[in-house]
Amino acid sequence: MEIPRGQLVAIMGNSGCGKTTLLRLIGGQLKPTGGDLFVDGQSVPHMSHSELYAMRRRMGMLFQFGALFTDISVFDNVAYLMREHTNLPEEMIRDMVLMKLNAVGLRGAHALMPSELSGGMARRVALARAIALDPMLIMYDEPFAGLDPISMGVIGKLIRTLSDALGATTLLVTHDVQEAMLIADYAYFISDGQIVTQGTPDEIRASGDPFVHQFVFGEADGPVHFHYPAPPFAQELLRDGAYGR
Repeated sequence: MEIPRGQLVAIMGNSGCGKTTLLRLIGGQLKPTGGDLFVDGQSVPHMSHSELYAMRRRMGMLFQFGALFTDISVFDNVAYLMREHTNLPEEMIRDMVLMKLNAVGLRGAHALMPSELSGGMARRVALARAIALDPMLIMYDEPFAGLDPISMGVIGKLIRTLSDALGATTLLVTHDVQEAMLIADYAYFISDGQIVTQGTPDEIRASGDPFVHQFVFGEADGPVHFHYPAPPFAQELLRDGAYGR
């Protein structure tokens, strides 16, 4: 798998296929048991602790459901990375935080606590935090999960706009095929840890691969079965004994 610099690449597949694991490998939370992984020409698994810490400063991450710090304000959530990783004066941090919040339409919400935000607003604050240090690489883990259609459209547009404005490389892990196909430059479909197919959104829609076709169009019948493997139902009904004993 190759992710070109400055491109917005979607990674899709059914639950448990390894999408989030891939993000953890890129961020150095996990080490691969085989093979290698390079970010900006550097092998992540072979980095020292200090090298990995420095590389993470160049990465932004939007976690599933936002993962905001619940006991500090919206402003302090976005300011956190600036205070942790830089020696900027508070006056400059204030201006930068308000700029990031303005970019996601929430400058007026800077004094609110996370508990006062809707799901879509919390996701936008998390997005402002992810771009706080103008990262080289931004990773999104299911950014559309649990959002209403309006919030989903807003987040999708923001991801595309910020990717273009920052010139950042963007990795989008999602189950939402239709939204991803609207904003992605390229997409990978994976299943059981393997790349099933890859291509532009138009190439993905036209794919003849049964798994991709089933996933894109949300069909019940296909390589991914509705029923978990089990003996024939009639055989189960006639079997002596009871479940749970």
